Amino acid sequence: MASGEGADHPPLAVQAERRQSIAAPIPDHGYHSYGGYGATQSRELSLALLWRVALEWRWLILAAAGVGTAGAVLLTLLSPLLYRSTATIELNPPSVEVLADESTKGGRQSAARNDVTFLGTQLELLGSRAIAERTAQNLDLAADPTLNPKHRDRAAATEAAAGFVQGGTSVHLQPQSMVVRVSFVARDPQLAAKVVNGVVDAYIATNLERRYQSSSYAREFLQRQIANTRRDLERSELQLTAYAQQQRLISTGSGPNGGDAGDTNSLMGNSLIALNNALAATQARRIAAEQRYREAVVGGSTTESSANAAPLRAQIAALQAEYQQKLPTFRPDYPEMVALKARIDALQASAVAETRNAASDRVGSLRQEYQAARAEEDRLRARVNGLSSSVLDQRGRLIRYNILRRDVDTNRTLYDALLQRYKEIGVAGGVGTAVASVVDRGVVPGGAFSPRLSLNVMIGAVLGLVAGLLAALALEFINDTIKSPDDVRNKLQIPFLGGIPSVRSARPIDELKDLASPLTEAYLSTASAMQFVTDGGAPKTLLVTSTRAAEGKSTSAWALAWSFTRLGKTALLIDADMRRPAFVTGRENIGLSHVLTSTGSLSEHVLKTEVEGLWIMPAGVVPPSPPELIASSRFAALLADAAATFDVVVIDGPPILGLADSPLLSSLVHATLMVVESGRTRTRPAIEAQNRVRTAGAHIVGAILTRYAPQASYGYGYGYGYGGARDAYSYVGDSKDKQRRIMLMVHDAD
Repeated sequence: MASGEGADHPPLAVQAERRQSIAAPIPDHGYHSYGGYGATQSRELSLALLWRVALEWRWLILAAAGVGTAGAVLLTLLSPLLYRSTATIELNPPSVEVLADESTKGGRQSAARNDVTFLGTQLELLGSRAIAERTAQNLDLAADPTLNPKHRDRAAATEAAAGFVQGGTSVHLQPQSMVVRVSFVARDPQLAAKVVNGVVDAYIATNLERRYQSSSYAREFLQRQIANTRRDLERSELQLTAYAQQQRLISTGSGPNGGDAGDTNSLMGNSLIALNNALAATQARRIAAEQRYREAVVGGSTTESSANAAPLRAQIAALQAEYQQKLPTFRPDYPEMVALKARIDALQASAVAETRNAASDRVGSLRQEYQAARAEEDRLRARVNGLSSSVLDQRGRLIRYNILRRDVDTNRTLYDALLQRYKEIGVAGGVGTAVASVVDRGVVPGGAFSPRLSLNVMIGAVLGLVAGLLAALALEFINDTIKSPDDVRNKLQIPFLGGIPSVRSARPIDELKDLASPLTEAYLSTASAMQFVTDGGAPKTLLVTSTRAAEGKSTSAWALAWSFTRLGKTALLIDADMRRPAFVTGRENIGLSHVLTSTGSLSEHVLKTEVEGLWIMPAGVVPPSPPELIASSRFAALLADAAATFDVVVIDGPPILGLADSPLLSSLVHATLMVVESGRTRTRPAIEAQNRVRTAGAHIVGAILTRYAPQASYGYGYGYGYGGARDAYSYVGDSKDKQRRIMLMVHDAD
């Protein structure tokens, strides 16, 4: 099966040219080493991740849903039947009297009917312990054998019954209304209806009693206040009377508001007013008398004749008339005329004398009248001045009197108001609109409302699904493995070059021969992607390694070398895993260990395979110390010769962790490719493996995922579509089984 020394090789001229090119230093193509495990990015919870987790752990999630459903069914079968009776009541918030403003007619305003505080208070009262205890006592639930099976004493039984009532009662306020639904749940439908009606009745009765107790308390409070106010009123009146007696203050009237009007209501004030009035009248009389007296003095005897002179003047007038009548007849010296003239003169002299005597008497009378009026005026003025001083003194004493009087008026007003309020409470106490009224009483339910099998099954299934999904997410994050291309990019921080699906047969070599199989297409796609990892195309020397054994690196190395030939390149596959070789030829003198320990050439240890353009160098006999052979200058020269001879040299290296071979190999090749088994390789070991080879100077160009299932990673149908097959990349059985399986891939070139 293996070819000998006559195998076909590239021309020697081409070999010399390629040796010169391979001798150049390995270029840096822009890939840099990343930090340790802490450099990885955390996974974000997204719909894609949830869908992938749901597909990957679908059996766990379905099992959890099944367990939840079964638990719900079992719980439903074991749960007792419950009956619910509901009563409806309407709340009537009381109208509260408040002080009215100027715009309010009637002097009262009512509180709003949607008072949140009132509603919350009534709802709490309906579900309170006090209502429950009263209901239990009214219905005599302590004597019910179903509620008191142990025949406890009445106090303990009543307490337990109250807890039963409170625990089964639920209160709900209907939206945008004053209607409250009171429900009670029990195993007995008759008991449910009886208890819910008992709760409503106890609530209404308790409210009525509380209102009566409130009015009774108000009456008692007002009685105490009235008694105190009455004592204050009596004390203030006594103080007012005692002070008035002490100061000898007498009030003769009240002001317009019931209080003292001032100085005019006292005796001194009244006397002062009367004296002022008398003084004014006397002063007027004095002025009139003085006026008449002065007129009499100024007028003299010509003013008026006395009453005695009037007859004389009449006689004089008669005689003068007679004289004038006779004067035309008799001459003035006629004796009769002379006698008549003498008589007239005598009468005139008597009249003048009488008039003078009368005037003198009148002046004296007017003077006496004037002097009397003036004396009376002086007397009254003196009394007014003296009484004014007394009134001013009394005014100072009335200040204290008015203070005491106002105290009396205040106490009397307060007493009258309290007495009026007490009469109102006595008449209207406990009368008015009830706080609540029954709309619908509870009726005996026709059937049980719980348990509901369909609802419980749905809830159990949903809870099971949620629990299963949470458990799957927990396992997903606990099992921190590389599963998807995003994990390669985010966790390992290296490019993703291809996903290799699981194989359908137990022998991957057979499926690789099928050029249309998904496995072959995946490796060809990876080889095509390798041509873009460097500026010059595919790397000349490529190390294929993995974190641990059994990740499919040997099969991947063979498939990649084969895929490079399909791209028109000549490829050499070197089995550098000299501890557990994957490719054997059956010839003991052919292989890598032989060429490194002898003076043989590359062409002597390279075998042509059945694939056109693909050669292979087996590992040879297992040496005592493979790292020493790899670190020798002989291996570097051999690798340079191989790179100059072939287009691509693919090296199948051993796992990284625990061995020194792969770090040494990675320092000698152009590029290193990581093989990661999807869902099996953990993140921390993979990063540790990268750090080891990077420390040695490796140039990691990317990674491929073996056993990769695109449907489980992204949740859409595009992909290779093959999953669930047995691990085709692991080392199954012992090393002989592995060697026999991969040995069929090599044949004799001759």
